[in-house]
Amino acid sequence: MELPKFVITDLRSQLTKNIEREFREEGYRSAILDPSKTKDWLRSSNKTDAIILSGGDWSVYAKGSPQPPKEVWTAKRPDGSLLPKLGICYGHHVLAWKHGGSVEARNAEYGKTIIELVEPDFPLFRGTEPEQQVWMNHGDSVTKLPEGWRILARTRATGNIAAFCDPTGTQIGVQWHPESTHSVNGRRMLANFAAEFGHSKDWNPGSMVSSIRDELRERFPSGNAIMPFSGGVDSSFVAYLAAGVLGLRLFGMTIDADNLRRYDLGDAKKHAHITGLQHVVINAHDKVGLFACTTDAETKRKAIFRNQIYVPPIVRLKDEKDARFWLQGTLAPDLIESGETGGAVIKSHHNTGINLGIPEYSPLKDLFKYEVRALAKAEGLPESIWNRMPFPGPGLFLRVVGIPVTHELLECVRDSNDIVEAILRRTPEVWDEISQLVVAYLGTPMVGQKGEGRVYRGSIGVRAVKTIDYMTAEGIYFPKDVWKEIERELTKHPLVVHAAPYSTDKPPATTEFE
Repeated sequence: MELPKFVITDLRSQLTKNIEREFREEGYRSAILDPSKTKDWLRSSNKTDAIILSGGDWSVYAKGSPQPPKEVWTAKRPDGSLLPKLGICYGHHVLAWKHGGSVEARNAEYGKTIIELVEPDFPLFRGTEPEQQVWMNHGDSVTKLPEGWRILARTRATGNIAAFCDPTGTQIGVQWHPESTHSVNGRRMLANFAAEFGHSKDWNPGSMVSSIRDELRERFPSGNAIMPFSGGVDSSFVAYLAAGVLGLRLFGMTIDADNLRRYDLGDAKKHAHITGLQHVVINAHDKVGLFACTTDAETKRKAIFRNQIYVPPIVRLKDEKDARFWLQGTLAPDLIESGETGGAVIKSHHNTGINLGIPEYSPLKDLFKYEVRALAKAEGLPESIWNRMPFPGPGLFLRVVGIPVTHELLECVRDSNDIVEAILRRTPEVWDEISQLVVAYLGTPMVGQKGEGRVYRGSIGVRAVKTIDYMTAEGIYFPKDVWKEIERELTKHPLVVHAAPYSTDKPPATTEFE
């Protein structure tokens, strides 16, 4: 297999993986490289078609800001012309700044924004509208272009330079994020860029299964393997792929620390059987007392996964089975949010940063949730696997918020989740729109009245979001009659005084409360 033809220079954006995903959806492979690795790549490869400069959270004029290596500016095509480039957001600033333009802290824009095309016939915009919605997230703006460069689009509200190109039309900057699902023509623009400057399509989703299995055979021809197994789409698909190669050499484990929903353990057992995984369940209910003195989300996450709950059973299973390597269902968003790709740490993840002293293999680490769903569906796995709603690794420990976790509160959340799901499933026009549902106990006490008495208890927060890639998400509003039924049923519980819906988009919120 040849190397990817597109190089994405990662300038510390949390959406860099989304750029790779969009190109992949159009059939083009791409390599995400930090600036130093971009330098080595361009020095050693003469088959690169184009360079994409990602966004980032710096100001280009700030001391220490991430910069592409000089090779990005000198790399050429076989005909001697400079490699085409597409700068996105911060990359748009870098492209203008490097060539003598001006970037200043003015006219910040966040969220959905309307742009007006100055050159609607420019190849990047082929098949799109003269006015269209894009997704912005910037505090700096390009205020002056390099000599001879031209404006391709402006922001309607502010007049900002929203897109530009050099005289050859091959060095292009866009202020918005075409890789965001909120840029309505973003994928088309990236496809236009790929078609204009790409060599040929070189990625087929169907080839992923065979390549993963081939890699398993090559890297691990002998020896046992272990894997944590939740029964969700990610771990189930990894188990399915690996069991087809490793057979009885593969062992999976589910930890039940009283942090699962009513049906999670049953699903894990069922999906282990379907995928061919040898499966054990570890009862860790006695570990709930670890959270008696903390309410901090990161402290809880680290306690769960770094030592007390998650790692010791994995180590025991490794020793018991004499495992030579281990597998995980880690996805691209897990690596991004936990800072493993170089960006900010949004939250620690259970499936990143753990060293068991044996090789780790995460075959899905470059994929997003919806890609894994599509692959699992194509392979004929049941809908209970490929369409299963995500559930966080820490489980209900993260759905008891602002108050120490107890068995009683965990049971309250389980009951509440059952109630909300049952009502929403009776309303398919709402339920079918939900990508992830979060039902949590919010521990700040509030005064209420039950019967003739005063009570002082917490509340239940209900959050539903719609998303494709889990990097951005739209909050869902419940119909009034549906919400009133949810509210009425939830507040019957003796520990619950109030119930409230939370529909904030991501960002600024994240999917979970913690």
